[in-house]
Parts: sequence; C-alpha cells; structure tokens
Amino acid sequence: MECEFPSVNSNKQEIREIFDSVKIIAVVGLSPNPTKDSHIVPKYLQERGYKIVPIYPKEETILGEKVYRSLLEIPFDVDMVNIFRKPAALDPIADACIEKGNVKVFWAQKGIVNNAAAEKARDAGMTVVQNMCSMVEHRHMQG
Repeated sequence: MECEFPSVNSNKQEIREIFDSVKIIAVVGLSPNPTKDSHIVPKYLQERGYKIVPIYPKEETILGEKVYRSLLEIPFDVDMVNIFRKPAALDPIADACIEKGNVKVFWAQKGIVNNAAAEKARDAGMTVVQNMCSMVEHRHMQG
C-alpha cells in the first residue's frame, strides 16, 4: 500500500480557528482502552471543555458519554469529526459527514491521509485536517 502525502490540509491559523469555534466533537474509533491514543486524545480534549461523542462498534459508554455506532445515529449536530480509523475508512466517513450536514471540521489523526475523502469533505464546505494529532495541535495553540 502506498502512503499518501496530504494535498488537502489546513494551516496553523485555520487550526487555531477550529479550536476556538468547535464545541462538540464526534470521535470515530474512540477506544475504551485508556492506553490507546484513540482514548487519550479525546480524553484530553474532553478535559479542556469539548463535548466528546464516541463512535465505536461496542460499549454503551466511553469517557462517561453515550456511544453511538455511526455518525448518522447521533441525534444532534456535531461541529467536528475526529477520525481514528484506517485511511480507506475515510471515504464513507466523509459521505456520512456530508449526509449529516452541519459538520464544520473533518479531522484525520496523525498517520491518516486520504486525499480523495479530504477533497470531498472540503468541497462540501468542511475545514480539513489530515495527518495531525488534535491533542498535539491543541497544546501548540495553548502556548
């Protein structure tokens, strides 16, 4: 499998604006395992005041929040979708973001790049971040 370099990505100013504007973050692939990055990163964001909405195939609650099986099951708007899945999974996630509507940010975590999905999300009006850790970027924004 060939690795992609992100051809669609946000700059530092856009990332600052993301953290200043989003309130509700759906996390696709949020793990119940507290040793995994896909648990540590959302927990960090939750502790900084963001509402985290877990999307995971099992569990009823993670981080004290109700778990949904898909983005489209969430009965309220989310500002950002933060993705901890393999690059191939980003295409259907982008489609779900578009179908859900009102998603402002499509964020693929460190090591995750899918330019076709990113372009689709951007063309639908979302700000796109790829191959960056939201926890690391948030820490940088805080000084």
